[in-house]
Amino acid sequence: VQLVESGGGLVQPGGSLRLSCAASGFTFSSYTMRWDRQAPGKERELVAMLRTSGSVIYADSVKGRFTISRDNAENTLYLQMNSLTPEDTAVYYCNVVVRSTNYWGRGTQVTVSS
Repeated sequence: VQLVESGGGLVQPGGSLRLSCAASGFTFSSYTMRWDRQAPGKERELVAMLRTSGSVIYADSVKGRFTISRDNAENTLYLQMNSLTPEDTAVYYCNVVVRSTNYWGRGTQVTVSS
């Protein structure tokens, strides 16, 4: 299993970013995928989860601003982030659980600052 995140960077408050996660080594379309994040000095937390059924879960802090989606043909998970605030600053990780094992990529840094 390999997960490679990209798309992070420095953005001003109110700006937008689109994160991508390229997945390989498993049947992407058959698994629930999620985005987690970890801010400095804080625990890793769920941002959004997308099940194979299409149902989604969002953290309360990102509802209405972030959208998780997937392209099963491209084995890619996305996170569209709008109206970013400094509180969204964190390393963002793609996650999948395959055969009871959690996998994360190396993450992509998102910094929201003026």
